[in-house]
Amino acid sequence: MLFIEYPKCTTCKKAKKWLDDNGFTYTDRHIVENNPTADEIREWHQKSGLELKKFFNTSGLLYKSMNLKDKLPTMSDEEKYELLASNGMLVKRPVLVDGDRVLLGFKAEKWEEQLK
Repeated sequence: MLFIEYPKCTTCKKAKKWLDDNGFTYTDRHIVENNPTADEIREWHQKSGLELKKFFNTSGLLYKSMNLKDKLPTMSDEEKYELLASNGMLVKRPVLVDGDRVLLGFKAEKWEEQLK
């Protein structure tokens, strides 16, 4: 299980606590110091079954300052993968990768349903 987080993020802290409290073992990865590659994001996107827009941290300052709300609709998937790989702060977090399962963000009920 790979847990990708930004340590200062409160949602990431809650998710990590939930994993610990429920006895999960995982490898921790700092999303800024070790940003996901375009290939990783492509693979996670395909496994997740989610639309690619869900991988963007739409509430983040960088997303807003880059005016991505207006730019994303005209970009190809490949351009979006490269953009996400350019800066970990653009990626919705936390990301939990467990085999063929990919969870974005943290909602305890959803993680409970998916992981137990």
